[in-house]
Amino acid sequence: MVTSSTARKLHLAVAQLGPVQRADSRKQVVLRLLELLKDAASRGAAWVTFPELALTTFFPRWDMDDSAEIRAFFETEMPGPETRPLFDAARELSVGFYLGYAELDGDRQFNTSILVGRDGTILGKYRKIHIPGDAATVSGAALQHLEKKYFAVGDLGFPVWETPDAKIGMCICNDRRWPETFRVMGLQGVDVVMNGYNTPSGYVQWNEPIHLRMHHHLLSLQSAAYQNACWIASAAKAGVEEGSPMIGGSAIVAPTGEVMVRTFSEDDEVINFVCDLSVCEYYRANIFNFAAHRRPEHYGLILERTGAGAPLARP
Repeated sequence: MVTSSTARKLHLAVAQLGPVQRADSRKQVVLRLLELLKDAASRGAAWVTFPELALTTFFPRWDMDDSAEIRAFFETEMPGPETRPLFDAARELSVGFYLGYAELDGDRQFNTSILVGRDGTILGKYRKIHIPGDAATVSGAALQHLEKKYFAVGDLGFPVWETPDAKIGMCICNDRRWPETFRVMGLQGVDVVMNGYNTPSGYVQWNEPIHLRMHHHLLSLQSAAYQNACWIASAAKAGVEEGSPMIGGSAIVAPTGEVMVRTFSEDDEVINFVCDLSVCEYYRANIFNFAAHRRPEHYGLILERTGAGAPLARP
């Protein structure tokens, strides 16, 4: 890995969760999150990334129509009585964190993450933009993935927060597969992107080899970190949850594109790494000096089209 003569260090941790079953209460899950937070703090970490939808099982695997049943998976306030201990612990330990959860905002439902500072206060919120899956049950599918039924497209963009430690951005699960996610944050000089995910190993509606799930997960993180000169801390929900296996593979990836540390279990597990943020600056001043090398006047098609279409006419 590239090293810098003027290192600027930040100790990051990723807290992977093993499966959360439908019968598990929020109180039980928060106790697990607290243990992971304390573990990370004992290693010297300043920030921790938790997974997407960390407080509940991944409920979009079921087609539900009863509004009370659905809304039981959503948070109406953050922190609430059951999640408050996590915020109190963050303040006591001086450890910030990213937390993913299902958010109910009036009648709107979002797949959301928050950035909580080392003083236990909420610094920012992100709502998932690239919603995968389907809006209705797919006949004959071995596994349903109904995020489009339960979540609206996020409306907050891809902001970056300038904390005392680093410029930090957030994204959620499928967002990591889309280069626009990271380029928007890269154009804001992001140092660290935190990403939580719940990726099933069996959700493939075509004949794709299962091993490619982990390959594409890591490929997305590595290319995004390199092309945007940032660190990425990515946290999985892993293991067999309600009969559905998930890939795990939580990782911390450097601006070089190298995976510096990753999990290999499918259980609750903390990984950590002391990141040199000056490596971000090195790449931003050289190969990915956006101001010197980007040519946005030639990128118009990215905004003009959503789907692929015919080649543009040549002059």
